[in-house]
Amino acid sequence: MQKSLAIVPLAMMAALPGAAFAAELDVMEQFQEGGLALVAILALSILFLAVAIERLVHFRARRVVPEGLADAVMPMWAANDFAGIQRALEQQDSTLARVIQFIVAHRHHDFARVSGGAADIASLELRHHQQKFYALSIVATVAPIVGLLGTVVGMIEAFHVIAYAEGMGNPALLAGGISKALVNTASGLCVALPALAMHHFLRNRTAFLGLALEKETNKLLNAWFPPRVAGPQNLQVVNHAH
Repeated sequence: MQKSLAIVPLAMMAALPGAAFAAELDVMEQFQEGGLALVAILALSILFLAVAIERLVHFRARRVVPEGLADAVMPMWAANDFAGIQRALEQQDSTLARVIQFIVAHRHHDFARVSGGAADIASLELRHHQQKFYALSIVATVAPIVGLLGTVVGMIEAFHVIAYAEGMGNPALLAGGISKALVNTASGLCVALPALAMHHFLRNRTAFLGLALEKETNKLLNAWFPPRVAGPQNLQVVNHAH
């Protein structure tokens, strides 16, 4: 009797991998039968990946405010080597380089005009970067709604099958339909959550780089256009960007 009792747990443990594998296959089958909502969620996930990869590759500090650029051009300005500044900036593809080019080109104007033009360039390019990852906000908003819509449609279909089949005599029909419907909500959330996280990450990076750009630009302006009144002159770049 004890031997037979000991055999039962062993048999149950041996059956667990097969049961888990079967459950996994059922999940995949439910995913495949999720309907048009899953197709839309899949398209949103592809959009999310494309935008996230493109922004992570191209939206870096060296494309906005490369380290050491401001310090490299300051001695050239002091030596009136404006041609040297232009040659150094031609090798840079960054927002700060274009701001410095504007300052050099308008060095004979007053501080207000130069700082205003530099702020416009900086804020315009930062908004351009921000606009490129706006699609992540759309994905984070639309994906769970599409998933919820797919779930509602799936629930309607599940109850429709119950109504015209065996009624509540076979609960497996209702449970299977509901589980397939809920796959849509789960899929929508699985796409929306990382898209929302990536959107906030890129917004924080935009603010961080905007502050760094403002700091470097103010350093150049205060060195090249000494204030005529007490106190440093500041260029508000981040406020323009938002």
